[in-house]
Amino acid sequence: MDSAFFSDLLASIAERGRSVLKLSPWPRDAENRANSLADMCRALLSGRGEASGVALASEINGRYRSLNDDDKGAFFRALAEDFGPDRARVESAVARWTATSGEAAAAEIHYASEPRRQELFRRLNRAPGGTAALVAMRADLIEAMRADRGLAVLDRDFVHLLGSWFNRGFLVLRRIDWSSPAAVLEKIIRYEAVHEIRDWDDLRRRIDSVDRRCYAFFHPALVDEPLIFVEVALTLAPPAAIAPLLAERRAHVAQDKARAAAFYSISNCQQGLSGVSFGNFLIKQVVEEIRRELPRIETFVTLSPVPGFRAWVESCDDSAVEPFVRTVRDIALDGQWAEKSEAVTRMRKALEPLAAHYFLKARRSDGRVVDSVARFHLGNGARLERINPMGDLSEKGLAESYGVMVNYQYDLAEIERNHEAFANQGAVAASSAVKKLLPSAKARPLAAALPAPSE
Repeated sequence: MDSAFFSDLLASIAERGRSVLKLSPWPRDAENRANSLADMCRALLSGRGEASGVALASEINGRYRSLNDDDKGAFFRALAEDFGPDRARVESAVARWTATSGEAAAAEIHYASEPRRQELFRRLNRAPGGTAALVAMRADLIEAMRADRGLAVLDRDFVHLLGSWFNRGFLVLRRIDWSSPAAVLEKIIRYEAVHEIRDWDDLRRRIDSVDRRCYAFFHPALVDEPLIFVEVALTLAPPAAIAPLLAERRAHVAQDKARAAAFYSISNCQQGLSGVSFGNFLIKQVVEEIRRELPRIETFVTLSPVPGFRAWVESCDDSAVEPFVRTVRDIALDGQWAEKSEAVTRMRKALEPLAAHYFLKARRSDGRVVDSVARFHLGNGARLERINPMGDLSEKGLAESYGVMVNYQYDLAEIERNHEAFANQGAVAASSAVKKLLPSAKARPLAAALPAPSE
């Protein structure tokens, strides 16, 4: 039995259930629609019938989609304020625990303290297309939280349930190639978030060449909807720049000659699943897939962007790197610097130590590494292997990082040790080559480290 069978079954149950529902008309006044929808949610929680429950859940999901942004915000506030734990049940459970301290009493506190909206989401999930509807609803919630942080309590419940529904055990890894369904290929083009796929020819070069691979995670409840995908280049050595990998006319690497697999683009596809982590599982499983297919591949690296680097440089006031910051800012005043060899040379010599400091020394106020991509790969157990100052000279690359890209290496023998050190001590695993780039008054006087501009 496949997911289509169960979808048809749910649709049949919902259709039968509609015959016993007595729904009030949908208010014409938009301000009352959120309240009306909240009342329907209360009815869903109080009902016991299977068919009527599925039908009502389907109706709620459908009516929710017709709300405008303001009404969605009002509906979310109702869920946050009126669908929390049953206070009387919690107080009773606490009193029982205080009196007996037994395991049963402790369990009752656990179940009593669960917000009622979690059961509401479970029941909404039973409707045909319910999982997709809830993922879309959570994407709306993320937008609504920009204006109302009080909705964070509701978001925690969403993340809790979605994290269970989308755990690794339910995910299916599929290779994407030119024979994949057109609907999936269209979504790969649409969801690519790192290096834009310009057209179908560009897509084919990325997924159908002998030295290219693309893999995605799918969930049975979201048919032909990739959750996250990674693009891989098979290369002779770890790449230092993105342009040669994406070039229309490039020399293909024979599979028996390739010695490195480079993950050059990882894209999350569903905003509603933000915070539900499965990217680490994707990379590790793809490594295993490639090792089985191509046992001669020895090195697994990324070619990663550094999206927050330029913003950090422009606001940096750290005296340890002040000369490098000043040089980079001065050179960047010329919007065409990347086309001038002398400027590129000076920029490279300033960016290398500055980027090394950014990854190895700079920290946010909470003590975490500044760069979000670095947090992801370092948290997965990768090692910061190399800094590539002129890795991405596209308009986007220059705007985000002055063109800097980096390689993170996934050394299977070191992944767990690196992960533990990063998670517990915040230690960044880095190659000796990267560490040597750090500014040092003893080994590399700051003033002498920068070439003087020519007259």
